[in-house]
Amino acid sequence: MSESFTSTKLEQLHAFIGKHFIYTYENGWQYEMYLKDERTIDYRIHSGMVGGRWVKDQLAHIVRLSDDICKISWDEPTGTTVSVAINFAERQLHGTIFFPRWVAIDPYKTVCFQNDHLQSMHEYRDAGPTYPKLVIDEFAQVTFIQDCGALNESVIACAPSELTEDYASRLNITPH
Repeated sequence: MSESFTSTKLEQLHAFIGKHFIYTYENGWQYEMYLKDERTIDYRIHSGMVGGRWVKDQLAHIVRLSDDICKISWDEPTGTTVSVAINFAERQLHGTIFFPRWVAIDPYKTVCFQNDHLQSMHEYRDAGPTYPKLVIDEFAQVTFIQDCGALNESVIACAPSELTEDYASRLNITPH
């Protein structure tokens, strides 16, 4: 038996597009994400296994689950796959990250501005090893939310290490 599902319509995403938020997983890892448009995110990783990494213009699948909840899923050039569901009303997030084995073995290779190192990320991914994957499946507390509007290139515009102390303190960011 086959069920048919309708994709989220663009107008259903308007409440989410432009959201900039910071979240901290139960394991202490802290991430920052900006929903740039209906198909693109920018993000920075402040702490954790790949703390210091940042990415702009990552293609993503963004869907509305309810008025206050959306789900964002993407596959990185590293071979890492991520899916997060954010409940903005309750300031809670659940994320699952599937790290390929090569990232688990040497995560520092990915700690960079990925956009400037796409060829290297593809080469590392293709060289592997891919399996077994390291799966991180955790809840996170959303500690900061602001609406920055769509396509705002200034939201995620530098490495986590380049943030001023004042900015980091205001957003409750833990340095990597």
